[in-house]
Amino acid sequence: MEFLPKEVLEGLRAAQKREAAKNARLRVLAGGQIWPVLRRFKGGFALDADQVTNLRGHIDLYDGPEHVATCLIVASEIQGRELICTVKRETAVSDRAPLDFAQDGPRIAGYLPEL
Repeated sequence: MEFLPKEVLEGLRAAQKREAAKNARLRVLAGGQIWPVLRRFKGGFALDADQVTNLRGHIDLYDGPEHVATCLIVASEIQGRELICTVKRETAVSDRAPLDFAQDGPRIAGYLPEL
């Protein structure tokens, strides 16, 4: 790719970014703004450094319209064209309140009628 003119390389990179953002289902919501997640890895995720340059604190993570998790970002740094966010805590979102007691044995979903 080094033999291509600078303008062509920039155009290719911009097209790759647009395509990656369009195909990304994961999104970060923080401070009323939404950014697509370019990639996710153990302990964090990467965002487009052209869209956001610094991000810390509590954020919400969405997979399409579904709220997946809340995260605590403790560090973020720009590496290349990505903002690498390091997550200290990621808590899955549930549609039920957590139990404050231990359940004994398996839950029975239903009874079979007697023959």
